Amino acid sequence: MAWAPDYLVADQLTHYVRVDDDVDAVEAAWAIGAASRAVDRACGRQFGKVAAPEARVYQPYWDAFLCAWVAEIDDLATVTGSLLDGVVLATTALYPRNAVAKGKVWTRLVVDTCDEVTITASWGWPAFPVPVLQATALQASRLLARRDSPFGVAGSPQVGSELRLLARLDPDLITTVADLVRIGGAR
Repeated sequence: MAWAPDYLVADQLTHYVRVDDDVDAVEAAWAIGAASRAVDRACGRQFGKVAAPEARVYQPYWDAFLCAWVAEIDDLATVTGSLLDGVVLATTALYPRNAVAKGKVWTRLVVDTCDEVTITASWGWPAFPVPVLQATALQASRLLARRDSPFGVAGSPQVGSELRLLARLDPDLITTVADLVRIGGAR
C-alpha cells in the first residue's frame, strides 16, 4: 500500500456500477483517483501507509484534560520498529487508547517534554476501512455518471428523477465516513 493511494481498482468500480466490459477502464481509473482524493479531503486524512519507517518531527502542546504534554501525530497503527527520539515507542503513551483494537489509528502521543520530538514509524493505516471503500465507490460512480450529464443534471424532470451532480460531494459519502473525519490533524 502506498501513501495517498487509490482506494479501489477499476474492476471493483465497474462491478459496483454493474458494467461488464473494460471499455470504461480509463475513465473508471480517473474517477477512482478523483474520488479517493475527495474522500481524503472529506476526512482530513488519507488512508494509505508509508513503504518504510519515516522520521517526522512534532511540537507538543499542553493538554489540560490529560495534564500532560501531547503531540498530535500522523495516523499510526503499529509501534513495531517505532522510535521516539531514538527510544522504542510504547503503546501506553498513544491515544486514543483502544483505537487500534477498534480498527482505527492512534493520533496523539503523550510525551514528557515541551520540546520538539522526532518519531520514526510506519505511518498510516494497515488496511482501508470499509467506509472508505464504500464512499470512494459512491463518489466515483457519481463522477462516471457525470460524464453523461454535461450540464450537471442526471435523470429526467418529466418523471421526477432529476438529480443535480454539481459542486457538492455525494451526501452519502459524508455520512459514510463521518466516524473517520479527523479534526485538526498533526501539528
